[in-house]
Amino acid sequence: MMQVAGKFGIYGGQYVPETLMGALHELEESYNILKEDVSFKKEYTDILQNYVGRPTLLYKAEKLSKHLGGATILLKREDLNHTGAHKINNALGQALIARRMGKKRVVAETGAGQHGVAAATAAALLGLECVVYMGEEDIKRQALNVFRMKMLGASVTPVTSGSRTLKDATNEAIRDWVTNVRDTFYVLGSATGPHPYPTMVRDLQSIIGLEARKQALEMTGRLPDILIACVGGGSNAIGLFHPFLEDDVHMIGVEAAGKGVETSEHAATMTKGTPGVLHGTLSYLLQDENGQVAPVHSVSAGLDYPGVGPEHSFLKDSKRVEYVSVTDDEALEAFGLLTREEGIIPALESSHALAHLAKIAPQYNSDTIILLNLSGRGDKDVETVANLAGVKL
Repeated sequence: MMQVAGKFGIYGGQYVPETLMGALHELEESYNILKEDVSFKKEYTDILQNYVGRPTLLYKAEKLSKHLGGATILLKREDLNHTGAHKINNALGQALIARRMGKKRVVAETGAGQHGVAAATAAALLGLECVVYMGEEDIKRQALNVFRMKMLGASVTPVTSGSRTLKDATNEAIRDWVTNVRDTFYVLGSATGPHPYPTMVRDLQSIIGLEARKQALEMTGRLPDILIACVGGGSNAIGLFHPFLEDDVHMIGVEAAGKGVETSEHAATMTKGTPGVLHGTLSYLLQDENGQVAPVHSVSAGLDYPGVGPEHSFLKDSKRVEYVSVTDDEALEAFGLLTREEGIIPALESSHALAHLAKIAPQYNSDTIILLNLSGRGDKDVETVANLAGVKL
């Protein structure tokens, strides 16, 4: 095992087998060139505007603000992106990099299915072969997205090891990449993994925060007071937060407390985890006393992950960002709240951020602006919510 640069404080790095070091060096070198390349930046910007539909709206949620009786609430509508979530920003960026590097095949992991759909979409658009690894448990929870991926031409490979969720799907995607590294590019779905992935994913998702910053200034004449986003691996949150890190703005990341952080059934990595290595990076990690990765639970497949991006760990330790957790029940209540109050069905991932918003918004008056990143739409979660409510569709 090798340990080299690409750190956020003590976090990050490249804790990977020797067989992957060549691929990571090739990727880092290519990305460093492409991110400064005018033609690449133009190609990426054009595809975001003309295919994804950016910029996404910044929506003033007046009815929700009135219902909660406190702060003014703004929603960054990443759910309006093509394919229905922020994941497409990153997947298309990485697929464009893959094509520039001459790769013909991409592999990806997915939990909720939104990254898998985004990767399959990007591959279809750019003419790349695509294989998506997905835990058997998540395949059951997200059948609609599995069908979407297959329609887009991707192969969906069920993963039956471990807890049969996102962690195990990631293991299999890495194994495929190691085996086929010469012609294959790993489209990693969150700001996790070995360097340069956390930096590259953050840069590709920073379009969220850059747009939100500009739109808030145009709409209100000033920056928001508080930013809120859900955190699993943490890509939508770091994409929103990063362009505001030098500003006087309070930031809150919300993770999944599942059935409660006092139980063993949660995914509250920042609340209950300790530093450890998972999927090639050092970060906060849920692990047992022997250092084995602990099983996790969340009603949201996209937050059902025992690790978190290393930059979030640095931001937690430096106290630049506050991290909190909400339970499944609180997230489900917030899912219904936004649906009823604004006619917007949010993803269960985003519902965690909404649940914390509902807790704090009444503590302020309308002069306080809270901007929440609505990371994805909830079509994919309707069947899960119906089943939990005892409704047969």
